[in-house]
Amino acid sequence: MQAAFVFKSCYDAIFVTESSIMSLKTQLTEDMKAAMRSKNTLALSTIRLANAAIKQFEVDERVEADDAKVQAIISKMIKQRKDSATIYLQANRQDLADQENAEIAVLQHYLPSMMSANEIAQAVQAALVATGATGMGDMGKVMGILKTQLAGKADMGEVNRILKSSLQSK
Repeated sequence: MQAAFVFKSCYDAIFVTESSIMSLKTQLTEDMKAAMRSKNTLALSTIRLANAAIKQFEVDERVEADDAKVQAIISKMIKQRKDSATIYLQANRQDLADQENAEIAVLQHYLPSMMSANEIAQAVQAALVATGATGMGDMGKVMGILKTQLAGKADMGEVNRILKSSLQSK
């Protein structure tokens, strides 16, 4: 199996395997081993936290986590870190915010690339046409369709914001 370092900035190197065939859980395990070998403490601790969250889900739910659920868990971890980074910045703790942002960079490698705001707007317009939505009362119906179409591909907060502005302009 081939592997490569990906440099996101001058202070963090993230070890990522090149195989897209393996499951996310396997990829996390392989990347954890590689981070141990390369003594990349940032990647190692972040991947260990991700593995712990996945294991906790599997124990709680008594099911094996598939790639979709692993992506959902990682997305939740990213959202938590973004919130923490914002709070740290408000408290003038740039060092802790940088740590959270570095962990976000590691975790984002395990998610598919997100849709741009323009692509989200196009999907929202298509859903509005498909449902015949005319106002804010139809938001739940449209959001239900968009959730199934865009799950894991787009930030649902951004989808909600774009949908709300589209419905308010009608």
